[in-house]
Amino acid sequence: MFLCIGADEVGYVQSPTPSDAAHLPDAPLSDELALVVAGARRRAVRDGDRQIDTAHLLHSLLETDPEVRDAFADGGQVARLLGYLVQRSIGYGLQWQGSVEDSGAVPVVRGAPGWSSVAAAAMESGVERATARGDERARGVDVLAALTEDMECRAVEVLGRAGVDVSRLRQRLN
Repeated sequence: MFLCIGADEVGYVQSPTPSDAAHLPDAPLSDELALVVAGARRRAVRDGDRQIDTAHLLHSLLETDPEVRDAFADGGQVARLLGYLVQRSIGYGLQWQGSVEDSGAVPVVRGAPGWSSVAAAAMESGVERATARGDERARGVDVLAALTEDMECRAVEVLGRAGVDVSRLRQRLN
C-alpha cells in the first residue's frame, strides 16, 4: 500500500509531473529517509523526469544521510559519486533524462505511481530489511543496501563509474 507525503521543508510546490509522484511505501521511515524521499522527488521534478529512479534516490541519500556517506571506503568515492550525479542532473554525462528505469532484474511493482519499478522495489526492500533487523523505521543505509542488490539499476551504474566496488559495499552493509 502507498500513501502521499505532505509538504516538506520548502512547502508544497507545483509540479509538472502528476501529483501522485510523491507516493512512497506505507511504512515508518526514519526522519533522514523521509528527507531523502522528498529530495529525490524534487530532483526528479527539477530534472524533468517522469519518475523517481534509483539514481535520484542515491543522489538524495548521499546529500542527506551521513550514515550513508560513512558506508563508503573514503570521502573521495562520495565526491566522485556526487560529481557523476550532478553531471546527470544538468544533462551531461549519464543520459537517462525523460526515460523510465527498468533493469529487468525485479518484477514491476504496481501501486507506486511516480516511481520507477526498480526504485519502488528498493524502497520496499529497505523497509523489509529494517523489519527483519527488528527496527521500527527504515533508514537510508537500508535503502542503499537494497540498491546494491540490483546490479542493473542506474544507481549501481553510477557506483561503478565512480570506482565503487559494489560487492564490497554490499558486504559492508550486510
